[in-house]
Amino acid sequence: MIYVFLADGFEETEAITPIDCLRRAGHQVMTVGIGGKTVTGSHGIPVTADLTEEAAALTDALELIVLPGGMPGTLNLGHSSTVQKAIRFCCEHGRKLAAICAAPSVFGDLGLLKGHRAVCFPGFEEHLTGAEVGDEPVCVSGNFITSRGAGTAMDFGLKLVAELDGQETADALAAKMVYFR
Repeated sequence: MIYVFLADGFEETEAITPIDCLRRAGHQVMTVGIGGKTVTGSHGIPVTADLTEEAAALTDALELIVLPGGMPGTLNLGHSSTVQKAIRFCCEHGRKLAAICAAPSVFGDLGLLKGHRAVCFPGFEEHLTGAEVGDEPVCVSGNFITSRGAGTAMDFGLKLVAELDGQETADALAAKMVYFR
C-alpha cells in the first residue's frame, strides 16, 4: 500500500500525476486527507481523499509514502503529527519516502537527509539539511526519492514505479502513456 498525503494548499499536478502512474502500474494507492476528507489544492481544486488521517494505519503493508509540494501544503504536511508518524514509521521499517517540489524540505527539516543526495524546488535548498543538493529532475538516495516540481511530476511518478517494480516496468508504462523522456 502507498499513502499520498494531501494537505490544504498541495500542488495538484505533483499529487495526481504520481498517483496515476502508480495506480496504472497496479499499486494500491490511498490518498490521506490531513485535516479532513476534502482537501483543496494550491490552485483551488478540491479533492476528496480516500482516507482521513485518523483512518490511515501504519502497517507492514505500507511500502511508500509520497508528499506532494505546493504552498501552504508543504508547511501543513510538515506540521502534521500524522505525517511525522508516517515518516518515522518508514524510516524505522526501511520503507521508501518520496517528496516533490518544496516537500523534500519536510525530510530535511527533520534531519533525515544527512548523508543523502536530494533535490527540491529552487529556493528550498537550505531546508535539505545535511544533504548533497543536486539539480537533476528526480533523485534517488537510499530510501529517499525527491523531485524538483510540477514540471518533473511525470518523471517522479515513473521513478516511483521504477523503484517499486523495476525500470522495465516504468519504461513500458511510459511508452503506454506516450511519454518520451
